[in-house]
Amino acid sequence: MGDHRPSALLLMNAATYDEAFRDDARTELETLLDLRVPLPVTHLDLPDDVVERVEILVTSWGVPRLDDEALARMPKLRAIFHAAGTIRPFLSPGALESGVTVCAAADANAGPVAEFTFAQIILALKRVGRLADRYRTQRRPRDLSGMPVLGTHGVTVGVVGASRVGRKVVERLHTIDARVLLADPYVEASEARELGAEPVPLDELCARSDVVTLHAPLTPSTIGLVGERQLALMRDGAVLVNTARGGIVDHAALTPHVVSGRLDAWLDVTDPEPLPDDSPLWDLPNVALTPHLAGALGNEVSRLGDQAMAELRRYLDGRPLRHQIQAADLARIA
Repeated sequence: MGDHRPSALLLMNAATYDEAFRDDARTELETLLDLRVPLPVTHLDLPDDVVERVEILVTSWGVPRLDDEALARMPKLRAIFHAAGTIRPFLSPGALESGVTVCAAADANAGPVAEFTFAQIILALKRVGRLADRYRTQRRPRDLSGMPVLGTHGVTVGVVGASRVGRKVVERLHTIDARVLLADPYVEASEARELGAEPVPLDELCARSDVVTLHAPLTPSTIGLVGERQLALMRDGAVLVNTARGGIVDHAALTPHVVSGRLDAWLDVTDPEPLPDDSPLWDLPNVALTPHLAGALGNEVSRLGDQAMAELRRYLDGRPLRHQIQAADLARIA
């Protein structure tokens, strides 16, 4: 783009900016872009003559809602580079429909989620929650009596959703001798097999799996996707892992299955989040609740900024983009 530095705004909270963009990245942002406001902001309460000149937005957690009204204030906007995963909570579909280039760092965020999920699957199959509680209570040598399926050898893991995270989880499952089932209505059987998974309907996946791990987006069609029917089909001692979105699981239906001890659940997300104080799930040895830890945290957040910067460079150089989101993707992305 020659010597022209596009007019830009940084829309995110200060803490995220500090984590996602290291010193060299900040210097490069100032070199590549004409930052209309030198520091990140979480609002668009800015003079019209500042906002209307904006050509590029660099966004992340804390970005304000960019609805049609906000976008109308930025008639020159050409591209958005989101140093985080999903764009759906903040960006009007009108941006994509009007031709604005939108790129997100969902792939960079998928890595930590897949790592966390894989770790949970291993820990769950070793019955860490149950055995740690027993050890803490009994304070005697290891007692494995009465445990459900214990260990990873020859287990069947059902992956619900061939999302970025889902595919990375499948890759990791190939490092242990697990059979992988995959349920995803958007994936052809041949593609599932190329991933190393057996394509099956959701109900069959639930009935055959020792672990069911969820990686579908939360959309109107996936709310309560795992409900009473699917939970009842799961075999005794099976494990439900959810690092996607809490609303995918019907928690009212799940509760009796875990209270009875028939199923184990490792839930990084719930609905609501957090669960009510009186939920029995808080105190069960066969339920592990974590406070939405799977996505990028701490030093992992800089991966998001790095990916956004790489995409910004490609855009400014006129090279093909690797993480662009199309309007047609909105119906099925997280």
